[in-house]
Amino acid sequence: MSRRESVRYSLRQLEVFLAVAHAQTTAAAGERLAMSQSAVSAALKALEASYDIALFDRVGKRLVLNPVGQHIRTRAEALLTHAREVDAALGGHERIGDLEIGASFTIANHLAIDYLAQWLDQFPDARVDIATGNSPDIVARVLNHEVDLGLIEEEISHGELELTPWLDDELIVFAAPTHPLAQKRSLSEADMLSGRWILREKDSGARQRFDQTFASMLPQMKVFLEFRHNEPIRRAVEQGLGVGCLSEKVLQQHFDSGQLVPLTLPKQFRMRRTFFICQRRNRYRRAAVDAFVDLCVGAVIR
Repeated sequence: MSRRESVRYSLRQLEVFLAVAHAQTTAAAGERLAMSQSAVSAALKALEASYDIALFDRVGKRLVLNPVGQHIRTRAEALLTHAREVDAALGGHERIGDLEIGASFTIANHLAIDYLAQWLDQFPDARVDIATGNSPDIVARVLNHEVDLGLIEEEISHGELELTPWLDDELIVFAAPTHPLAQKRSLSEADMLSGRWILREKDSGARQRFDQTFASMLPQMKVFLEFRHNEPIRRAVEQGLGVGCLSEKVLQQHFDSGQLVPLTLPKQFRMRRTFFICQRRNRYRRAAVDAFVDLCVGAVIR
């Protein structure tokens, strides 16, 4: 085979390239790959020299992908993923399909495991990692190739993002059974202004939808406590400290047990929404990832 026809890179060089793209320093990439910083730098320089190109721009102490590097990144990731699949098949483990998921706090804590349990019936030897965060954090992880897919609570538009509608949800206002507002058939605007609110933090999908819904009243509403997770909100409301607003999927079992009661709002304040599965548009399609998406879209789990 002539030099013109030969491949001038190694899979290890691509691993180094992707590690530096993720970590943005050769030192951090070396830690990720169990290599010395000098070995990482040498491998990266050899890859760039083979094609007489630069893949990164130096911004301060960071190495940031330039347009050429951005163009190569998705293809390099797909090639390495395919190489690992071939390696698994050669080793007699054709059904192995590791899965890295990013999920909002609500979805990770109350939904993801139910779907994963079914998916693991198909891929029993798979390794699964779940990274949690708010929906914008999860989208950033998807776009930065840190996870295979994201499960998010709001529609976020981006040119490199593909969204699949997944589950319908509704945010419910709720209180302890002993709270004065629990005795009302329907809350008036005056009731909503009089209550002390215990809510998710401002960057969460639930809080953003709440703020949008009550935008005209928000300056007058009493936000008493804010939490990053659902459980302390539920507990604080249970103790009678105020009224809360969370996903029906978080609250239903507590309504059924009588620990909490839903509060009815006027129709214009109902907070229906859709959960989405998000993936990169130009991704390498893996059977294990597609199987999880198909299961999520097709299954009805309560």
